[in-house]
Amino acid sequence: MRIHPSRAAALATAVGFVLALTGCGGGTEGDLKAPTAGTGTSAASGTPAASGTASATPTAAGPSGTGDPAGAAGPTPTGPDGNGKATYGADATTEDAYAYTHPCSARNLTVKVTSPQGFPAPVRVVTVTNNGSTTCGLDFHPAVGFSAKGSALGIQATPPEGLGGAPAHPVRPGATTYAAVDLNPSGGGGPVADEINILADPSHMPNADGVSLPLATTGTVAKPRVGLYHFTARDSFDTL
Repeated sequence: MRIHPSRAAALATAVGFVLALTGCGGGTEGDLKAPTAGTGTSAASGTPAASGTASATPTAAGPSGTGDPAGAAGPTPTGPDGNGKATYGADATTEDAYAYTHPCSARNLTVKVTSPQGFPAPVRVVTVTNNGSTTCGLDFHPAVGFSAKGSALGIQATPPEGLGGAPAHPVRPGATTYAAVDLNPSGGGGPVADEINILADPSHMPNADGVSLPLATTGTVAKPRVGLYHFTARDSFDTL
């Protein structure tokens, strides 16, 4: 399938970020640390949820259950498009085209990672909450890498194939969007990660806007995959 030029550029940016994660591109893991970081609790699982934000005083208005596979605050989709992403009726601010021209600022985002119940053991869920006052856009998926004991493992999560079009996913004010990550889809052997490195929007954000978050439950990493951003964790998991 032909990849849209804008999508190819986005994927190239994501690869550059991951190279920085792994030390191959001259970046350092410290560049991925958010200025502030905290911990939360997943309402779905009761397990600790690591989080990071580039805003000193975030004012998240989204749901507290950031790992909840059942749903999240956000627009109600009217149907899928050709890439399996939702479409939304007449409100232009909920469309991918609007999101692409109004990228999110890292200062207005809170990023977390959880291990929610109801998913296979190797699956973690990245959540991104828009603390800003307007709708903004993210890439189709985050860039995701892994570390162990403070050192990058040199492994990146692979997104779904065949993506095309403008790389944007709309997130309304106060809403949370979800991206499932499968650390080990095949159950093979590999290194054990205790930290996940996330850049919420590799198309528009510099590496310094990435965050490195501890995994409350460590996991073996082998050929990991990352799903598309969706308004529920389950929908994102279905794209893996």
